[in-house]
Amino acid sequence: MKTKELFIIIYNIVVVLSVMYATQPLQPLLAKEFEVSIVKSSQFTAVIMLFLAIAPIIYGYILERVNAKRVLLTASLILAVTNTFLSFSTSYEMFLTIRTIEAIVIPAILTSSMSILANIDKVNVKLNMSIYVASTVFGGLVGRVFSGYIATYFSWQMVFLSLSFASLIGLFLITRLNYDAQAHLTKATIKDITHILKDKRFFVIYLLMFSIFFVFAGVLNILPFRLKELDPSTSESQIGLLYLGYGVGIVVSLFIHKIIKFFDKEMKTILFGIVIFIISTSLYIVENPFILFLNVFLFCLGMFTVHTVSTRIANSLKESQKSLTSGMYLSFYYIGGTVGSIIPPMFYELYGWNNTIYLCMFLLFIIFIFVYLNRKIFKAYN
Repeated sequence: MKTKELFIIIYNIVVVLSVMYATQPLQPLLAKEFEVSIVKSSQFTAVIMLFLAIAPIIYGYILERVNAKRVLLTASLILAVTNTFLSFSTSYEMFLTIRTIEAIVIPAILTSSMSILANIDKVNVKLNMSIYVASTVFGGLVGRVFSGYIATYFSWQMVFLSLSFASLIGLFLITRLNYDAQAHLTKATIKDITHILKDKRFFVIYLLMFSIFFVFAGVLNILPFRLKELDPSTSESQIGLLYLGYGVGIVVSLFIHKIIKFFDKEMKTILFGIVIFIISTSLYIVENPFILFLNVFLFCLGMFTVHTVSTRIANSLKESQKSLTSGMYLSFYYIGGTVGSIIPPMFYELYGWNNTIYLCMFLLFIIFIFVYLNRKIFKAYN
Protein backbone atom coordinates (compact mmCIF):
# COMPACT_ATOMS: atom_id res chain seq x y z
CA MET A 1 0.00 0.00 0.00
CA LYS A 2 1.31 3.46 -0.85
CA THR A 3 2.08 5.69 2.13
CA LYS A 4 -0.29 8.42 0.91
CA GLU A 5 -3.30 6.09 0.64
CA LEU A 6 -2.55 4.59 4.05
CA PHE A 7 -2.33 8.04 5.67
CA ILE A 8 -5.63 9.18 4.13
CA ILE A 9 -7.49 6.10 5.35
CA ILE A 10 -5.97 6.33 8.84
CA TYR A 11 -6.80 10.03 9.14
CA ASN A 12 -10.45 9.54 8.21
CA ILE A 13 -10.85 6.56 10.56
CA VAL A 14 -9.41 8.65 13.41
CA VAL A 15 -11.84 11.52 12.68
CA VAL A 16 -14.86 9.21 12.47
CA LEU A 17 -14.06 7.45 15.76
CA SER A 18 -13.47 10.85 17.38
CA VAL A 19 -16.94 11.93 16.28
CA MET A 20 -18.44 8.68 17.49
CA TYR A 21 -16.99 8.78 21.01
CA ALA A 22 -16.81 12.54 21.60
CA THR A 23 -20.12 12.44 23.48
CA GLN A 24 -19.01 9.76 25.98
CA PRO A 25 -17.11 11.95 28.49
CA LEU A 26 -19.72 14.68 27.92
CA GLN A 27 -22.68 12.51 28.90
CA PRO A 28 -23.09 13.86 32.45
CA LEU A 29 -22.78 17.43 31.06
CA LEU A 30 -25.24 16.79 28.21
CA ALA A 31 -27.65 15.05 30.59
CA LYS A 32 -27.66 18.22 32.70
CA GLU A 33 -27.79 20.50 29.65
CA PHE A 34 -30.86 18.79 28.13
CA GLU A 35 -32.33 17.71 31.50
CA VAL A 36 -32.46 13.98 30.68
CA SER A 37 -31.59 10.72 32.49
CA ILE A 38 -28.43 8.60 32.34
CA VAL A 39 -30.11 6.17 29.95
CA LYS A 40 -31.19 8.94 27.56
CA SER A 41 -27.79 10.65 27.49
CA SER A 42 -26.18 7.27 26.79
CA GLN A 43 -28.26 7.12 23.61
CA PHE A 44 -26.03 9.76 21.99
CA THR A 45 -23.40 7.02 21.64
CA ALA A 46 -25.81 4.07 21.54
CA VAL A 47 -27.65 5.34 18.45
CA ILE A 48 -24.43 5.19 16.43
CA MET A 49 -23.74 1.71 17.80
CA LEU A 50 -27.21 0.67 16.65
CA PHE A 51 -26.67 1.75 13.07
CA LEU A 52 -23.16 0.32 13.08
CA ALA A 53 -24.79 -2.96 14.04
CA ILE A 54 -27.34 -2.86 11.23
CA ALA A 55 -25.61 -1.07 8.39
CA PRO A 56 -22.25 -2.82 7.83
CA ILE A 57 -23.78 -5.97 6.34
CA ILE A 58 -25.73 -3.78 3.90
CA TYR A 59 -22.72 -1.57 3.18
CA GLY A 60 -20.49 -4.61 2.93
CA TYR A 61 -22.86 -6.04 0.33
CA ILE A 62 -23.03 -2.72 -1.56
CA LEU A 63 -19.26 -2.29 -1.50
CA GLU A 64 -18.88 -5.53 -3.43
CA ARG A 65 -20.55 -3.64 -6.30
CA VAL A 66 -20.03 0.10 -5.74
CA ASN A 67 -16.83 2.14 -5.71
CA ALA A 68 -15.65 2.35 -2.08
CA LYS A 69 -14.00 5.73 -2.64
CA ARG A 70 -17.30 7.22 -3.82
CA VAL A 71 -19.08 5.93 -0.71
CA LEU A 72 -16.29 7.28 1.52
CA LEU A 73 -16.44 10.72 -0.13
CA THR A 74 -20.22 11.11 0.11
CA ALA A 75 -20.49 9.87 3.69
CA SER A 76 -17.62 12.12 4.86
CA LEU A 77 -19.30 15.19 3.35
CA ILE A 78 -22.51 14.47 5.26
CA LEU A 79 -20.54 13.95 8.49
CA ALA A 80 -18.85 17.35 8.16
CA VAL A 81 -22.22 19.06 7.79
CA THR A 82 -23.96 17.24 10.65
CA ASN A 83 -21.20 18.04 13.14
CA THR A 84 -21.72 21.72 12.44
CA PHE A 85 -25.43 21.40 13.15
CA LEU A 86 -24.75 19.48 16.38
CA SER A 87 -23.07 22.54 17.85
CA PHE A 88 -26.31 24.52 17.38
CA SER A 89 -28.57 21.93 19.03
CA THR A 90 -30.96 23.39 21.59
CA SER A 91 -32.82 20.27 22.70
CA TYR A 92 -32.32 16.59 23.38
CA GLU A 93 -34.56 15.64 20.45
CA MET A 94 -32.64 17.84 18.01
CA PHE A 95 -29.27 16.55 19.18
CA LEU A 96 -30.38 12.91 18.99
CA THR A 97 -31.88 13.40 15.51
CA ILE A 98 -28.61 14.79 14.14
CA ARG A 99 -26.64 12.01 15.83
CA THR A 100 -28.99 9.54 14.13
CA ILE A 101 -28.07 11.01 10.73
CA GLU A 102 -24.41 10.63 11.66
CA ALA A 103 -25.14 7.07 12.70
CA ILE A 104 -26.32 6.31 9.17
CA VAL A 105 -23.14 7.54 7.46
CA ILE A 106 -20.47 6.46 9.98
CA PRO A 107 -20.85 2.74 9.11
CA ALA A 108 -20.36 3.63 5.45
CA ILE A 109 -17.07 5.36 6.24
CA LEU A 110 -15.77 2.57 8.45
CA THR A 111 -16.81 -0.30 6.18
CA SER A 112 -15.49 1.38 3.02
CA SER A 113 -12.21 2.16 4.83
CA MET A 114 -11.94 -1.44 6.03
CA SER A 115 -12.76 -2.64 2.52
CA ILE A 116 -10.00 -0.51 0.98
CA LEU A 117 -7.47 -1.74 3.54
CA ALA A 118 -8.48 -5.37 2.92
CA ASN A 119 -8.38 -5.11 -0.89
CA ILE A 120 -5.63 -2.67 -1.78
CA ASP A 121 -2.81 -4.96 -0.56
CA LYS A 122 -3.99 -8.56 -0.23
CA VAL A 123 -0.51 -9.79 0.63
CA ASN A 124 -0.57 -7.85 3.91
CA VAL A 125 -4.22 -8.19 4.93
CA LYS A 126 -3.44 -9.07 8.56
CA LEU A 127 -1.06 -6.12 8.89
CA ASN A 128 -3.61 -3.76 7.37
CA MET A 129 -6.32 -5.00 9.75
CA SER A 130 -3.98 -4.30 12.67
CA ILE A 131 -3.50 -0.79 11.30
CA TYR A 132 -7.29 -0.43 11.03
CA VAL A 133 -7.78 -1.43 14.68
CA ALA A 134 -4.96 0.87 15.82
CA SER A 135 -6.58 3.76 13.93
CA THR A 136 -9.98 3.15 15.53
CA VAL A 137 -8.35 2.98 18.96
CA PHE A 138 -6.45 6.22 18.43
CA GLY A 139 -9.60 7.90 17.14
CA GLY A 140 -11.56 6.78 20.18
CA LEU A 141 -8.79 8.07 22.45
CA VAL A 142 -8.54 11.46 20.72
CA GLY A 143 -12.32 11.91 20.63
CA ARG A 144 -12.76 11.18 24.34
CA VAL A 145 -9.74 13.05 25.73
CA PHE A 146 -9.98 16.18 23.60
CA SER A 147 -13.75 16.51 23.83
CA GLY A 148 -13.46 16.52 27.61
CA TYR A 149 -10.69 19.12 27.48
CA ILE A 150 -12.44 21.37 24.95
CA ALA A 151 -15.77 21.17 26.81
CA THR A 152 -14.12 22.14 30.11
CA TYR A 153 -12.07 25.08 28.84
CA PHE A 154 -14.26 26.27 25.95
CA SER A 155 -17.71 24.71 25.47
CA TRP A 156 -19.35 21.47 24.36
CA GLN A 157 -20.47 23.26 21.18
CA MET A 158 -16.83 23.90 20.26
CA VAL A 159 -16.19 20.14 20.42
CA PHE A 160 -18.41 19.52 17.41
CA LEU A 161 -17.27 22.58 15.46
CA SER A 162 -13.67 21.35 15.72
CA LEU A 163 -14.74 17.89 14.57
CA SER A 164 -16.53 19.44 11.60
CA PHE A 165 -13.31 21.22 10.59
CA ALA A 166 -11.37 17.95 10.91
CA SER A 167 -13.96 16.22 8.70
CA LEU A 168 -13.52 18.87 5.99
CA ILE A 169 -9.77 18.21 5.93
CA GLY A 170 -10.52 14.49 5.58
CA LEU A 171 -12.88 15.24 2.72
CA PHE A 172 -10.12 17.08 0.87
CA LEU A 173 -7.71 14.18 1.42
CA ILE A 174 -10.20 11.59 0.10
CA THR A 175 -10.31 13.40 -3.25
CA ARG A 176 -6.57 12.64 -3.48
CA LEU A 177 -7.06 8.95 -2.73
CA ASN A 178 -5.82 6.70 -5.55
CA TYR A 179 -7.98 3.57 -5.39
CA ASP A 180 -9.60 1.63 -8.23
CA ALA A 181 -12.17 -0.40 -6.30
CA GLN A 182 -13.71 -2.07 -9.32
CA ALA A 183 -10.50 -3.95 -10.03
CA HIS A 184 -10.75 -5.78 -6.71
CA LEU A 185 -14.46 -6.53 -6.36
CA THR A 186 -16.38 -9.79 -6.44
CA LYS A 187 -20.12 -10.19 -6.79
CA ALA A 188 -21.94 -11.09 -3.60
CA THR A 189 -25.39 -12.62 -3.13
CA ILE A 190 -27.69 -13.03 -0.14
CA LYS A 191 -26.71 -16.71 -0.10
CA ASP A 192 -23.13 -15.62 0.60
CA ILE A 193 -24.25 -14.08 3.90
CA THR A 194 -25.97 -17.26 5.06
CA HIS A 195 -23.00 -19.32 3.88
CA ILE A 196 -20.62 -17.25 6.02
CA LEU A 197 -22.87 -17.57 9.06
CA LYS A 198 -22.99 -21.36 8.64
CA ASP A 199 -19.20 -21.46 8.95
CA LYS A 200 -18.77 -22.12 12.69
CA ARG A 201 -15.43 -20.33 12.74
CA PHE A 202 -17.10 -17.05 11.77
CA PHE A 203 -19.94 -17.70 14.22
CA VAL A 204 -17.52 -18.16 17.14
CA ILE A 205 -15.55 -15.00 16.27
CA TYR A 206 -18.72 -12.93 15.75
CA LEU A 207 -20.32 -14.09 19.03
CA LEU A 208 -17.06 -13.49 20.88
CA MET A 209 -16.87 -9.87 19.74
CA PHE A 210 -20.55 -9.32 20.49
CA SER A 211 -19.92 -10.31 24.12
CA ILE A 212 -16.62 -8.49 24.53
CA PHE A 213 -17.90 -5.21 23.12
CA PHE A 214 -21.15 -5.51 25.13
CA VAL A 215 -19.08 -5.32 28.32
CA PHE A 216 -16.56 -2.80 26.98
CA ALA A 217 -19.15 -0.32 25.70
CA GLY A 218 -21.42 -0.85 28.69
CA VAL A 219 -18.78 -0.19 31.35
CA LEU A 220 -17.15 2.78 29.60
CA ASN A 221 -20.54 4.35 28.90
CA ILE A 222 -21.50 4.53 32.56
CA LEU A 223 -18.00 5.04 34.00
CA PRO A 224 -18.31 8.88 33.80
CA PHE A 225 -21.44 8.67 35.95
CA ARG A 226 -19.64 6.36 38.39
CA LEU A 227 -16.84 8.92 38.75
CA LYS A 228 -19.39 11.66 39.37
CA GLU A 229 -21.00 9.38 41.93
CA LEU A 230 -17.69 8.87 43.75
CA ASP A 231 -16.62 12.52 43.40
CA PRO A 232 -19.25 15.08 42.20
CA SER A 233 -16.54 17.68 41.57
CA THR A 234 -14.99 15.61 38.74
CA SER A 235 -14.73 17.77 35.57
CA GLU A 236 -15.22 16.75 31.93
CA SER A 237 -11.49 17.12 31.26
CA GLN A 238 -10.74 14.73 34.15
CA ILE A 239 -13.28 12.26 32.78
CA GLY A 240 -11.62 12.58 29.38
CA LEU A 241 -8.22 11.75 30.89
CA LEU A 242 -9.76 8.56 32.24
CA TYR A 243 -9.74 7.23 28.68
CA LEU A 244 -5.97 7.58 28.27
CA GLY A 245 -5.90 3.86 29.02
CA TYR A 246 -7.47 3.48 25.61
CA GLY A 247 -4.01 4.17 24.19
CA VAL A 248 -2.95 0.66 25.24
CA GLY A 249 -5.03 -0.54 22.30
CA ILE A 250 -2.72 1.27 19.88
CA VAL A 251 0.33 -0.54 21.26
CA VAL A 252 -1.49 -3.87 21.21
CA SER A 253 -2.67 -3.36 17.63
CA LEU A 254 0.74 -2.42 16.27
CA PHE A 255 2.68 -5.11 18.16
CA ILE A 256 0.11 -7.88 18.04
CA HIS A 257 2.38 -10.07 15.91
CA LYS A 258 4.95 -10.12 18.74
CA ILE A 259 2.23 -10.85 21.31
CA ILE A 260 0.97 -13.75 19.18
CA LYS A 261 4.53 -15.02 18.76
CA PHE A 262 4.94 -14.98 22.55
CA PHE A 263 1.83 -17.15 23.02
CA ASP A 264 2.73 -19.21 19.93
CA LYS A 265 -0.82 -19.27 18.49
CA GLU A 266 -3.59 -16.74 17.82
CA MET A 267 -6.35 -18.61 19.69
CA LYS A 268 -4.15 -18.85 22.79
CA THR A 269 -3.66 -15.09 22.55
CA ILE A 270 -7.43 -14.56 22.39
CA LEU A 271 -7.99 -16.72 25.49
CA PHE A 272 -5.29 -14.74 27.32
CA GLY A 273 -7.03 -11.51 26.34
CA ILE A 274 -10.37 -12.75 27.69
CA VAL A 275 -8.78 -13.69 31.03
CA ILE A 276 -7.21 -10.21 31.35
CA PHE A 277 -10.57 -8.68 30.44
CA ILE A 278 -12.38 -10.68 33.15
CA ILE A 279 -9.81 -9.70 35.80
CA SER A 280 -9.95 -6.01 34.90
CA THR A 281 -13.75 -6.02 34.84
CA SER A 282 -13.81 -7.41 38.39
CA LEU A 283 -11.50 -4.58 39.55
CA TYR A 284 -14.15 -1.97 38.73
CA ILE A 285 -15.71 -2.89 42.09
CA VAL A 286 -12.95 -0.80 43.73
CA GLU A 287 -14.17 2.65 44.81
CA ASN A 288 -10.86 4.52 44.48
CA PRO A 289 -11.00 6.82 41.37
CA PHE A 290 -7.23 6.53 40.83
CA ILE A 291 -7.45 2.72 40.82
CA LEU A 292 -10.33 2.96 38.33
CA PHE A 293 -8.13 5.19 36.14
CA LEU A 294 -5.29 2.63 36.17
CA ASN A 295 -7.69 -0.24 35.60
CA VAL A 296 -8.81 1.24 32.28
CA PHE A 297 -5.32 0.43 30.96
CA LEU A 298 -5.69 -3.24 31.94
CA PHE A 299 -9.29 -3.28 30.69
CA CYS A 300 -8.21 -2.00 27.27
CA LEU A 301 -5.27 -4.43 27.15
CA GLY A 302 -7.65 -7.38 27.41
CA MET A 303 -10.27 -6.00 25.06
CA PHE A 304 -7.94 -4.92 22.26
CA THR A 305 -5.90 -8.11 22.40
CA VAL A 306 -9.10 -10.05 21.68
CA HIS A 307 -10.37 -7.50 19.12
CA THR A 308 -7.14 -7.20 17.12
CA VAL A 309 -6.53 -10.95 16.85
CA SER A 310 -10.20 -11.62 16.05
CA THR A 311 -10.15 -9.00 13.28
CA ARG A 312 -7.04 -10.61 11.75
CA ILE A 313 -8.64 -14.06 11.82
CA ALA A 314 -12.04 -12.93 10.50
CA ASN A 315 -10.45 -11.13 7.54
CA SER A 316 -8.15 -14.01 6.60
CA LEU A 317 -10.61 -16.93 6.70
CA LYS A 318 -11.83 -16.19 3.14
CA GLU A 319 -9.81 -15.06 0.15
CA SER A 320 -12.75 -13.27 -1.49
CA GLN A 321 -15.67 -11.07 -0.38
CA LYS A 322 -13.65 -9.31 2.28
CA SER A 323 -16.03 -6.33 2.23
CA LEU A 324 -18.88 -8.65 3.16
CA THR A 325 -17.04 -10.50 5.94
CA SER A 326 -15.72 -7.17 7.26
CA GLY A 327 -19.24 -5.76 7.31
CA MET A 328 -20.60 -8.79 9.15
CA TYR A 329 -17.79 -8.63 11.71
CA LEU A 330 -18.58 -4.97 12.38
CA SER A 331 -22.30 -5.76 12.66
CA PHE A 332 -21.87 -8.34 15.41
CA TYR A 333 -19.27 -6.15 17.11
CA TYR A 334 -21.59 -3.15 17.25
CA ILE A 335 -24.73 -5.14 18.04
CA GLY A 336 -22.86 -6.00 21.23
CA GLY A 337 -21.97 -2.33 21.67
CA THR A 338 -25.57 -1.24 21.12
CA VAL A 339 -27.02 -3.67 23.63
CA GLY A 340 -24.15 -2.84 25.97
CA SER A 341 -24.94 0.87 25.71
CA ILE A 342 -28.55 0.25 26.74
CA ILE A 343 -28.74 -2.63 29.25
CA PRO A 344 -25.84 -1.74 31.64
CA PRO A 345 -27.03 1.92 32.06
CA MET A 346 -30.54 0.63 32.82
CA PHE A 347 -29.12 -1.98 35.19
CA TYR A 348 -26.95 0.70 36.82
CA GLU A 349 -29.94 2.96 37.49
CA LEU A 350 -32.01 0.09 38.91
CA TYR A 351 -29.50 -2.07 40.77
CA GLY A 352 -26.33 -0.02 41.22
CA TRP A 353 -22.74 -0.22 40.04
CA ASN A 354 -21.60 -3.46 41.68
CA ASN A 355 -24.49 -5.54 40.35
CA THR A 356 -23.84 -4.17 36.86
CA ILE A 357 -20.22 -5.34 37.09
CA TYR A 358 -21.37 -8.79 38.28
CA LEU A 359 -23.66 -9.03 35.24
CA CYS A 360 -20.75 -8.24 32.91
CA MET A 361 -18.47 -10.76 34.60
CA PHE A 362 -21.08 -13.50 34.26
CA LEU A 363 -21.32 -12.91 30.50
CA LEU A 364 -17.52 -12.96 30.16
CA PHE A 365 -17.20 -16.29 31.99
CA ILE A 366 -19.78 -17.82 29.62
CA ILE A 367 -18.04 -16.58 26.46
CA PHE A 368 -14.63 -17.72 27.74
CA ILE A 369 -15.93 -21.27 28.19
CA PHE A 370 -17.60 -21.17 24.76
CA VAL A 371 -14.44 -20.04 22.95
CA TYR A 372 -12.26 -22.50 24.86
CA LEU A 373 -14.50 -25.44 23.93
CA ASN A 374 -14.48 -24.41 20.24
CA ARG A 375 -10.80 -23.44 19.93
CA LYS A 376 -9.89 -26.59 17.95
CA ILE A 377 -12.01 -25.62 14.92
CA PHE A 378 -9.40 -22.93 14.19
CA LYS A 379 -6.79 -25.44 13.09
CA ALA A 380 -4.49 -22.90 11.45
CA TYR A 381 -4.62 -20.60 14.49
CA ASN A 382 -4.29 -23.12 17.35
